Amino acid sequence: MKPFLLHSAFLVAFCVCMTVARAEEGTFQLKQTISLPGVEGRIDHFALDASGERLFVGAFGNNSIEVIDLRKGERVHSITGPGAPQGIAYVPEFNRLFIANDKGGICKIYDTKSFHVVGELDLKDDADNVRYDEATKRIYVGFGSGGIAIINTPDSKQIGSIKLTAHPEAFELEKNGNRIFVNVPKDRHVTVIDRDKGEVIATWKADLTFGNFPMALDEANHRLFIGCRLPSKLLVLNTDSGDIVAKVDISGDPDEVFFDNKRHRIYAVCGAGKIDIIDQAGANSYKTSAKVDTAEGARTGFFVADRDRLFVAVPHRGSQQAEIRAYQIE
Repeated sequence: MKPFLLHSAFLVAFCVCMTVARAEEGTFQLKQTISLPGVEGRIDHFALDASGERLFVGAFGNNSIEVIDLRKGERVHSITGPGAPQGIAYVPEFNRLFIANDKGGICKIYDTKSFHVVGELDLKDDADNVRYDEATKRIYVGFGSGGIAIINTPDSKQIGSIKLTAHPEAFELEKNGNRIFVNVPKDRHVTVIDRDKGEVIATWKADLTFGNFPMALDEANHRLFIGCRLPSKLLVLNTDSGDIVAKVDISGDPDEVFFDNKRHRIYAVCGAGKIDIIDQAGANSYKTSAKVDTAEGARTGFFVADRDRLFVAVPHRGSQQAEIRAYQIE
């Protein structure tokens, strides 16, 4: 019986592996690889010029913004001058690119035709994630030891800030509400802001996890997705109560989380060299369906829902050169 049992176990393991492999192959197709020769160090966040077919990539360790022409599939320009750029927001209505820089906490504003600097705001320290609220024409920038700056986009002037207990990482704006959800990893919680009042209205604990950096929002189902690094977990919070309703094991070093509303999926981009695909069976039910291999350190990206495309940044490590990989989601 022992050889039979061993053979059966092997067949089960083989079938499971083949199922996952087919899930990867059928879900994600690598459609484009765009080389970034000379780009060194960590790569941070992205922004997209949809009509111009340009991708803006924050090359944090290279102190540059890499401008990629998606039609040509190549880099066409490098914006030099930023100091460890992190968050990026592109505002097509005003042809403006807002770049938040770690060094000096400067938020630089560029004209996207000439790439000339047309303004800058001194946020003192560690300007980080950037979000644009199209309805109010306001830019929000997380910065320093605990704050979110509010910028009026038409004149690029800071009109206020919201005080937090520690440095903010990823945050999400409600489109049909007035709240901002903010990851504050130092304090291991999510801060909830009323952006009409400009004040904190709640804090929600991230359970026993550490390193709650990335975030995504399923506004229709009132669910917030938090990627944590220690241990590597995806937490699902109810945005009506702040309660944790689900936990899913994910790959190591997550730095981006995206919600695919069309397919009811979450994509976790992880520095361990994986994209974890987590299916949403219900508001409180989640299961990892596949893991797609990328490269060590490839932990940032950009999901374009209306194109069914996920861009992932691969940094230069050893023989692996810096590049952007574009995956088509079938």
